[in-house]
Amino acid sequence: MKKTNAVTHVILTGGVGSRLWPLSRKSQPKQYLDLFDGKSLFEMTVERNRNLVDTVMVVGNTDNCHLSKKVLEKSATAYVDIIESTPRNTAAAIAFAAFASDPDTVLIVTPSDHIIDEMERYEQSIKEAVEKASRGYIVTFGIIPTKPETGYGYIERKGEDVLSFREKPNKVSARDFIEKGNFLWNSGMFCFKAGVFLEELKLFNPEVYEKSKIAWDTNIDGKLDLDLSLAIPSISVDYAVMERSRKIKVVSSEFTWSDLGSFESVYDYLVSKGHDVDAHGNMVIGTAVYTAFVGLKNTIFVSTESANLILQKESSQEVKNVYNELERKKSHLLE
Repeated sequence: MKKTNAVTHVILTGGVGSRLWPLSRKSQPKQYLDLFDGKSLFEMTVERNRNLVDTVMVVGNTDNCHLSKKVLEKSATAYVDIIESTPRNTAAAIAFAAFASDPDTVLIVTPSDHIIDEMERYEQSIKEAVEKASRGYIVTFGIIPTKPETGYGYIERKGEDVLSFREKPNKVSARDFIEKGNFLWNSGMFCFKAGVFLEELKLFNPEVYEKSKIAWDTNIDGKLDLDLSLAIPSISVDYAVMERSRKIKVVSSEFTWSDLGSFESVYDYLVSKGHDVDAHGNMVIGTAVYTAFVGLKNTIFVSTESANLILQKESSQEVKNVYNELERKKSHLLE
């Protein structure tokens, strides 16, 4: 790929994957689980982008930085490490990456827990986004939807212009979005010059900008001070910048994409890779012990050493309720 600006891949590694409990735990979040042909989502994210960029940068936290380091050392990938002392959401995380970069460097910002296939289409979308970012735009990647999904946010667009961002809809609204034909799934991936992002953050959310800069200016080898970090408002990049900036463009992307944010997504992915299901669509994850389903359809049995989960595939989003209940009880089963 011909590049006129240096390009950095910023990997955001926060999140505990609460909808994938009990596979995903605080000590081993979903992005580090070796569930995908012996690789983790984080490792696949690194490999997917490594040859498209000049620099790899990881924004993690004190709980998971050692997990990222293990993967990156395994693949002999040089990287810039930014370690948050406490989670402050995506606006601050991206601000740290921008402060650590030259203002003209183009940042490709991605989560660490997505599945992406059809690499030719993916690389074409990256190329288009880098070109737009080089001209001063803030670019978001919208995925052409394949069904009325209620687990994703949406982008309403007219051509490359963003008309609005929509929160995760109910089933009726999701069907309406699909019928209208100008809505894309919001992938949570972005591309922009570091300096352009910081200008917009300073304009629309000066408190996040200023307090993130104070925390960054006192970092020690990429590690951020806890007290200074706690002063930063915890706000998503969507609210802080994307929904307010006039510099937003969207790249309409046709590559296969999933954020694997639920067991339904994991089920669909594993089926596409040949994972066993019985005649009624029932699936076992996590054990080779013989398991039979009687009178059940589209059921997922998730087995781990300390906890099991049985759910209807269509109820995957409700797993977070189990996680929240265990969190209220301060259960060791989340660790």
